[in-house]
Amino acid sequence: MANHLFDALTGQAHASRPFIETEDGGIIRYEDMLERTARLANALVRLGVTPGDRVAAQVEKSADTIMLYLACLRAGAVYLPLNTAYTAAEVGYFIDDAEPRLFIVDPVRTDRVAGIAAKAGAALVALNDEDGGSLVGLAAKESASFNNAERGADDLAALLYTSGTTGRSKGAMLSHDNLSSNARALVEAWRFSRDDVLIHALPLFHTHGLFVATNVVLTAGASMLLQSRFDPDRIASSFPRATVLMGVPTFYVRLLQHPGVNRESTQGMRLFVSGSAPLLSQTHEAWRERTGHAILERYGMTETNMIASNPYSGERRPGTVGFPLPGVEVRIADPDSARPVDQDQIGMIEVRGPNVFKGYWRMPEKTAKEFREDGFFMTGDLGTIDPDGYVQIVGRNKDLIISGGYNIYPKEIEQEIDRLEGVTESAVIGLPHPDMGEGVAAVVVRRPGASIDGAAILGTIASRLARFKHPRHVVFIDELPRNTMGKVQKNMLRERYARLFLQEA
Repeated sequence: MANHLFDALTGQAHASRPFIETEDGGIIRYEDMLERTARLANALVRLGVTPGDRVAAQVEKSADTIMLYLACLRAGAVYLPLNTAYTAAEVGYFIDDAEPRLFIVDPVRTDRVAGIAAKAGAALVALNDEDGGSLVGLAAKESASFNNAERGADDLAALLYTSGTTGRSKGAMLSHDNLSSNARALVEAWRFSRDDVLIHALPLFHTHGLFVATNVVLTAGASMLLQSRFDPDRIASSFPRATVLMGVPTFYVRLLQHPGVNRESTQGMRLFVSGSAPLLSQTHEAWRERTGHAILERYGMTETNMIASNPYSGERRPGTVGFPLPGVEVRIADPDSARPVDQDQIGMIEVRGPNVFKGYWRMPEKTAKEFREDGFFMTGDLGTIDPDGYVQIVGRNKDLIISGGYNIYPKEIEQEIDRLEGVTESAVIGLPHPDMGEGVAAVVVRRPGASIDGAAILGTIASRLARFKHPRHVVFIDELPRNTMGKVQKNMLRERYARLFLQEA
């Protein structure tokens, strides 16, 4: 039977070619993948999973995790990956909301989530253990053939919950075509082929590691070196056997500190991709100087998959995310009126295309509010498109600072601060102010050994920015709070320093 996404992902599979090489040197070929996912899909069906059922998984990264994802597709289930850092209380919300038929966990988690699964009516099973009672153990007894569930382009393939920094987390419903069309677009844009070998060091519970990295490798019939976590030593030693690295900005910052990263060690690499958080221009330039390679920065989000990418051939401009991907439309509009803004003017980034999700799980009113009447999805990101067509993100709409009636975009101030000698990075936030509504504060991380202070920062940017944009406070900390994908958590900073200006009143 036709299974839209699984068929698309395995259309270039060559049975004897390596698909995954594990850290212990084990090789899983495409023919092995087909057999293992068939056995797992049979086990899922035996446990009561039917097409359309949600299957939740909170499991550590492994080859079995990838096999589980693919087996869910074959069985017609909706795959729900959960961050392994989530507490039992957080997991309880997702399980209660999604009502999965099956909840799959690592063996060490079973006791702490048993009550959560029971309350939601979900069967609980370990992914793998030594007593044979796990999903992998059950699958070993099943047939190596499986008739894939019939799934069309609009059927749901995955349910991914957003971070929920501005309210309760929302489940983004991703269809088979959302994922397959985006994988094809990325293969085209990044010129992936079956000769490529990806260093896969990203988590598997997030769009980047699961749907960008894994789906692109599969769609191209390529291979991956599966690494359980980010390890600079392991990545540097993998360069001679690989062609592509996908990472977040933190990867590149830390790799620049590794003595084994240089032009010679990376000469066989074809492509370095960065996403999930903004890449500092300084990191971009330092990487080019050290390796001779220009990092390709791209842009996406849970609800839209990937939206834009710097070009494979052509200028990869620091501070931009390039051009819309094939088949994807991007426009910049006034957040309130929805009218397109003039070129180079800041507005809401809106996107339309086969990559855009079907809506929020069981939240039809919220879904309706996030789409324009002509089908464009409002990303919540503010940005511009320059005369050459490059998209630049200036910040989240929720991070916009309104001080004394003026709109202030944190990214503009951060770029000025970040280029100063002695500064590693900064985050500019708006805090409650008794007179101005919001006051501008800069949270800064110094370079090791640097002595730059707030007065020096303000004195330097005074001639570069209008006075109303100047931070009224500069706070120094050792590092900015980030989520697992490297995004700065400005909501945490706003909470931490909420009374900074109020205390002065």
